[in-house]
Amino acid sequence: MAQSSIEWTEMTWNPTTGCDKISQGCKFCYAEIMSKRLQAMGIEKYKDNFEVRTHEESLNTPYSWKKSKVVFVNSMSDLFHDKVPLEFIKRVFKVMNENPQHVFQVLTKRAERLYEVHQELKWSHNIWMGVSVEEQKVQGRIDYLRETSAKVKFLSLEPLIGPLSNLNLENIDWVIVGGESGHKPRPMNPDWVIEIQEQCEDADVAFFFKQWGGKNKKKTGRTLNGRTYDEMPEIDLQLSV
Repeated sequence: MAQSSIEWTEMTWNPTTGCDKISQGCKFCYAEIMSKRLQAMGIEKYKDNFEVRTHEESLNTPYSWKKSKVVFVNSMSDLFHDKVPLEFIKRVFKVMNENPQHVFQVLTKRAERLYEVHQELKWSHNIWMGVSVEEQKVQGRIDYLRETSAKVKFLSLEPLIGPLSNLNLENIDWVIVGGESGHKPRPMNPDWVIEIQEQCEDADVAFFFKQWGGKNKKKTGRTLNGRTYDEMPEIDLQLSV
C-alpha cells in the first residue's frame, strides 16, 4: 500500500501491476513511467517493469489496516486486463468483500472484460467501479459500466483530450475530470470541462475537478468557475455486505 497524492483517494493498493496501451488516453501513461523508476530502484514488485503480474502477497494487506480507508485499487495496472486471470480477480473482490470498513475504487479502460465477468463477482456496497473515458470514441465504455451491479459507478474523464458533449449519465454517481500533465501534455479546452460540469449539475451527478494539468500542474491548479469542485458520492460504511 502507499499514501496517495491523487486528490480523490487516500491511498493505493496494487494486487496486480503492469499493463499495455489500448487507447489514446494511455499515450503518456504515468504508471508505465513510474514502473520504470521503481524497477531502477530495485523494487522487487517491479522487477519485470510493466509486464502484467499478479501479487499474491498483496492480497493480505487490506486486512491489516486499522482505520477505514478510501483506496484506489491498481493505480499501477488494470484489474480487468486480459492477462489477469478471472480467478485472481475473484480473489481481489473477496478481499474487498471481507473488508466492508474500507471503500475500494476500481478503475478500468477494459470495460468489455468488466462486462463479461461482472456477474461472477460479488459487488459489496464498498466497491466503487469506474471506467476511463478520455474522448468521444471510447464513450461506449460507459454503457458496459452501467450494466454492472456496482453500488457506486463513476467516470474518470482523464486525461480529457476531446469534448464529451452528450454524456449519458443515467445511473452514474460520480464524474472526475482532469487534464494531462507531464513533459508533452495534450491541451485541455476549458469549454470541454465547463460543458461536462454543467451536464453533471443537470443530472445531479457529483462532479470532481482534479486538475488543469500541463507541464506544471501545481501552477495551473484545479480551480474552475472561481471555485474548487470536490464533490464525491456519499460514503456509507455502515451497510452490511
